[in-house]
This record gives sequence, C-alpha cells and structure tokens, in this order.
Amino acid sequence: MRITGLGHAGMFIETTGGTILCDPVVKPSFYGSWFVFPDNRALDWERYGNADFLYISHRHRDHFDPWLLETYVRKDIEVLLPEYPTDDLEQDLRKLGYDNITYTRAGEIIQRGDLKLMITPLRAPSDGPIGDSSLSVDDGTASILNQNDSHPLDLEKLLAFGKPEAYFTQFSGAIWWPMVYDLPQDAKVNFAHLKREAQHKRAMFYIEKVDAPHVYPMAGPPMFLRDDLFRYNGLGEHNDSIFTDQAQFLARMKEEAPQYAGHVFIPGTVVTIANGEQTVEQTLYTEAEIDRMFTDKWGYLEEQRASRQDEIRAEEASRAPVLPPDEMLAELKAWWEPLLRRGRIFREGVGGPVRMTIGELDLCVDFPKAKVREYAGEETSYWFTIPADLVSTNIAEHEIDWSNSIFLSLQFQAGRVGKFNEFIYTFFKCLSRDRIEYVENWYAEQSDVTEDIQLEDWVVQRRCPHLRADLSKTGKIEGDVLTCSLHDWKWDLKTGKCLSTLGHPIRASQVEDDLHKAATTPAA
Repeated sequence: MRITGLGHAGMFIETTGGTILCDPVVKPSFYGSWFVFPDNRALDWERYGNADFLYISHRHRDHFDPWLLETYVRKDIEVLLPEYPTDDLEQDLRKLGYDNITYTRAGEIIQRGDLKLMITPLRAPSDGPIGDSSLSVDDGTASILNQNDSHPLDLEKLLAFGKPEAYFTQFSGAIWWPMVYDLPQDAKVNFAHLKREAQHKRAMFYIEKVDAPHVYPMAGPPMFLRDDLFRYNGLGEHNDSIFTDQAQFLARMKEEAPQYAGHVFIPGTVVTIANGEQTVEQTLYTEAEIDRMFTDKWGYLEEQRASRQDEIRAEEASRAPVLPPDEMLAELKAWWEPLLRRGRIFREGVGGPVRMTIGELDLCVDFPKAKVREYAGEETSYWFTIPADLVSTNIAEHEIDWSNSIFLSLQFQAGRVGKFNEFIYTFFKCLSRDRIEYVENWYAEQSDVTEDIQLEDWVVQRRCPHLRADLSKTGKIEGDVLTCSLHDWKWDLKTGKCLSTLGHPIRASQVEDDLHKAATTPAA
C-alpha cells in the first residue's frame, strides 16, 4: 500500500484493489481565509483525479473543494458517501455531477476483492458540519486508519476493523476561539494556551488508544494569507492563536510517547507499507525546503502572502452585492423565524437575545420569542459583528451552515458575558428545516442518563452530557473536577455544574455518601 499526502487532510491511497482520493483541496476556503500549508498547487492533480474511489469525509470547505473536483476529478468515479442524518453532502456532490454513489453504512465493511473499506460516521451537532467521519482501509498487504477530523466515541467498534499499521489524524483543530473574541490580550493568550493544550491532549488520547506504531499528524494547520488575519498563523505573532504545526506536535509527541514513530505528512510525502515495514519519502519538496518551512515559518508565510494576493482579490470579487439593511433584515427574518419556532430546545438553551451588528444593520435574534428584529438597546450576553458582504453572500447562496462559511473565516468579531453557549453556534449550523429538526431530536434523546458508573470515589452518569461519550473510558477526576478527555469539558462533581459552558449538568455523588445513606436508611 502507498499513501501520498496531498495537503491538509488530503491523501491518495494506492491499494491492491484500487486507488482512493480523500479530501482533496487546493483552493483557499472560508471566504479566502484558509490556505493549505504548505503550498500544494504543484502536485499532479490530473493523476490523483483519475482515482477509482472518492471519499469526502465531511462538508467543511477545507475538506471539500468544489473547484478542484470539477476541474480534475472524473465524474464517473465511485463516491463513498458517509451515512449522515441529512443529505447535504450528497446534494453538494450531485450538483457537481457525481451520481455514482455508494451509500455506506456505519461500521459496515465494503469489500472490493481483497480491498476492505469501512467508513465510521459521527452525527452529533458538534461533529464537523453536523457530520464527520473516518476511513479504515485494508487491502491484505497493509491496514491504515484515516481518522481525519473525527473524534469517535466508540473506539472499540472502530478498531474492530483491525489494528492499523499507520494512523493519520487531526492534531491542530479548526476553531475561531479565542482569536475573534472581545477579550483583553492577556486573556486571549491564556485561553489560546488552554485551547492548544486541550487539542494536544485529545490528539494524544487517540494516539495512545489506537496504538498504531506509526503516526502521521495531518488536517492542519492552515496558512492565513489575508493581511487582516496573517498575525494568527501558528501560535500567533502575540502567542494568542491555537495552530500548532507538525514539527511542534511531533517534537512533543516524541517526548511524551516515544514508543510511536511520528512523521511529517505534507504535500508530496509518500508512505509505502510492505511486509510490515514503512518507508517515508518526499517527492515535492527538498529536505532543506521542508526544514525552512518550520524553522523560518514567518519567512515562508510572507513569501506565500506576497504571491497569492490575486486569489484573495478574486474571492472577494465573487461575493454577492451588499443588501440594504431593511432588505437584509427582511431576508433573515423570513429565513430564521420559522426555524426558531421549530427549535424549542435551541430557544431554551440560548435563553435570551443575541445581538448581531452586520454593516449598517443592528439586529437582535430574540431566541425566547422566536423573533428576528431590529436591536432595541436591551442588554445581551452574546453579540457578533460581521461584515455585510459575507452575510449578503450567505443569504444569496442560502448557506445553511454559517460555521462552515463565516465563522471559520475568522472574519468576524464576537463577545459574551459568561460561558460559551453551544446552542448559539449549533443554531447557526442548522439553518434548514431538516437540520433543525434532526438536532432538536438529537438533543431530546440525550436526556437519557439513567446508567451510572463509578470513577474513583464518585458515582457519575455513564454518558457525558456534552456528546454522550462513555465516561468510563474518557473521564478523569482530579480533586472534585471531572474532565471528559474528548473535548476537555469539565464538571464540578460536588454541584454537578458544568464548568465549560452553560447548562449540561452532570449527575454525581460521592461513594461514601451513598454508603452512608444506605447504612442510615431504615429497612422497609
């Protein structure tokens, strides 16, 4: 088996049963904000576009590039479609002319001669754009796991496919916190450090659980080449950003888990697995060029910024004309109010008005009343400032996922009083009837927390209140604080209060208290 890195999460897998093109991206994404690091334009895209199978892990635009697919990937390719609750990804692909679609099933093996494939989808509201997935591949000569951006809860089921010899996984997550927030600079620096630590711990959790001998960190970081975002590359010019690079991650992994061999996996990296042995070579860049990308990163980024401004200008020119404030308000009102009326759990979860300043329009999304109206000067705990051309474009394109467009662009500002509120950002990922109804039902089903487990001296509900992870496997207690290692959410066990966001309380009691109650309760 041979695996070629195509940049970011992209890879080309050559097997005894055919070739698989995974998540190919070359154009900047999220309104011209994210560029593939390092530059992958010189790859042989004609060759990779002639693959036997196409696998798009999820809809995020740093994994799904319509331009590249239309330009290079043949229309009769067999598409391996993850099993998602809504058909948004399928419709995106069909619009591009891809109709040879294989509908995979969660955890089921697809057999093509000696080639075995399995796609493991995730379906929670916070999994990518309501859906994320991983790809397991075994052709009889080697077995690999492309976990991509996904954070699977049931690793036993995933690894039942077979023990991977090579493990490809996200290590530098995609998020806008805390860079866009209205915070003092020292707070941004502190929160950025905490976010990087949480991302690192999650990546290491999976590396140790998967236990593959060779690890290939991928799916990040991006290059920010817009002038207004350039400072957020890597750890940031002021140490207030969250994007650890491959060299930094591998150096730390070597210290913490030297039993695993870590490798830089960038455009042109070729991994060959034969007879249980792995060789790694680079076919696009020289060793000196690679070394400079990481040791003189800002110099490399400056060169990229200088040479790619035409792409940024072209993206900006493609945006829709800015709507007048009254038209924009009318459009958003007609679009969002029917969804708000269907979203009872969203309305209760947000619990108050959210202010949005969009160019000259100052509006309020009144979640409790399911109304979109002009801002009336009331106190709000959450507020956004967003360029009017981005919102106008999302309206023109009826973009149902503003996380997969405006928010990941980092071209906005946000503020809040108090904790993060998951329901706000989830609502902005659910701007269609299908999505709002699915997520409402999903949240309703999470109320089943009847099963308990014991962790150290505490009895807690088995399922994490965030995404129902099995806390017997992901929970860790330090003092009176429980941490779920998948997303680093924390709870005060004495009160059950979530320390990471509003809502999401946990049921917990100390074992000694339970024993004391049992001993002092009179027999019936």
